[in-house]
Amino acid sequence: MITLAIETSCDETSSSVVELKNGKFDVLSLTTRSQVEHERFGGVVPEIAARAHIEYIYFVVKKSIEDSGLNLKDVDMVCATKGPGLAASLIVGIEFAKTLSVLLGKPFVGVNHMIGHIYSIFLTDEVDFPFLCLIVSGGHTDLVMVEDWYDFKHIGYTLDDAAGEAFDKGARMLGLGYPGGAKIDKLARMGNRDFHKFPSVRIKRKGYYFSFSGLKTSLMNFLRDKEGNWISDNIENIAASYQEAIVSAIVSTTLKAYHDLKVDKLVVVGGVALNTRLREVLRNEIGENALFCHPKYCTDNAAMIGAAGLKKYEILGPDTLELSVYPSLGVIEP
Repeated sequence: MITLAIETSCDETSSSVVELKNGKFDVLSLTTRSQVEHERFGGVVPEIAARAHIEYIYFVVKKSIEDSGLNLKDVDMVCATKGPGLAASLIVGIEFAKTLSVLLGKPFVGVNHMIGHIYSIFLTDEVDFPFLCLIVSGGHTDLVMVEDWYDFKHIGYTLDDAAGEAFDKGARMLGLGYPGGAKIDKLARMGNRDFHKFPSVRIKRKGYYFSFSGLKTSLMNFLRDKEGNWISDNIENIAASYQEAIVSAIVSTTLKAYHDLKVDKLVVVGGVALNTRLREVLRNEIGENALFCHPKYCTDNAAMIGAAGLKKYEILGPDTLELSVYPSLGVIEP
């Protein structure tokens, strides 16, 4: 079975043609247009993101079909991200997909973006169930027990900001621009992680929770009274120390869940899964039992939406055209 998939949950306009054959996914094409429009604002502006999706979605979808070597008539179904994400951006993708499904006379499936991230590992790896999945990105920091293809238990989440948001806002404080996670990672490789000890996050409630808002505040207070060129002269060390605090917070909670639940594999997906220090620490702790999503599928992309959509259709069937968008959707759907 072959799907045309569309992802427009935030600031990437993405389309992919994905095939599910003999239980394995094959990405026949993937086209993603990242929006540079937001760089000067230091973050994503929802209205600008939606307008950019409207402007580029036709051309992105057209290219993904062309690159696949197929025609639209070869597609068996159409799927798109229904949430979570920016409401106006989600509407662009979901309505475009619905329109195509009507014109082609093919089934339509709305896909949970977070489940899409979980499925990104299956685009390149075979992983036996059950496994623990860490979804870590600009909008999400969640722990999910994946029992089967569409059987999930949401066991942990951030109480405030996501880890990726902490990276991006930290980068903005340091004058590095948006998006900032990769920039902090690059600078941190040349810095001293012990230059400054940012406070450890202490969460009193029982369970597997994360918190990053305090780290952002700590960085802001640390930088407040620095004068002259002090910040620029020490930028690598600050980046390394700040990154270490974020990574430590992610790893401590994740390892607690991993050992408590006695699972064989930890799968790490999402944009922050690209972070080299996070990969290093987790691999040092649990070795080959830590699996990371392939770099090209870590950030928001339609291939992961296609994989999740194909399996959803296989197990649960199609959605109706009355399906709406769900900006605040969680892993466990109502």
